[in-house]
Amino acid sequence: MHNDQSIENSDTVQTLILNSEQDTQLLAKQLATLPLTGSVWLAGDLGAGKTTLTRYWLQALGHTGAVKSPTYTLVEPYSIEQSNGTIKPVYHADLYRLQDPEELSFIGFDEYLDEKEALVIIEWASRADGYLPTPTLFIDMTQVESDDKGNEARQVYLRVSKAGQAQGLDLSQLSI
Repeated sequence: MHNDQSIENSDTVQTLILNSEQDTQLLAKQLATLPLTGSVWLAGDLGAGKTTLTRYWLQALGHTGAVKSPTYTLVEPYSIEQSNGTIKPVYHADLYRLQDPEELSFIGFDEYLDEKEALVIIEWASRADGYLPTPTLFIDMTQVESDDKGNEARQVYLRVSKAGQAQGLDLSQLSI
């Protein structure tokens, strides 16, 4: 994934274990409290929980309708009304089916990234790594066994990039 030489400390790096869907929802609620703008790259194998985390995240931000997977459309836009009456533009992108990163320019993807105060949550960002600017936050989700009975959990590794550090993002309050 994108090489960003961020300094790793408790404010900029966090590893959490999600043992249930409720844990995923709790993490999403905590992510929604962060003053995030720019892009967030979600990485992980198929079935790791990227779309589930995004669905709960959008709901925690205030979205009340359905959350559609952008697997075939590449991007689903959301305009989420905030408690102060402003509208938060959020774009959920899934680049799994992207054939060539240049396709992003044809659909105007740069406009999403350039939009002030917008949050762009990108699944499979590695498929356009050379095209996309450095994200604010990296989130890597991995399936792991949580106990000796073989129950699955998700290990979530979060890392703030230099761009995120410049925004003052602090991950030290995230916990499950």
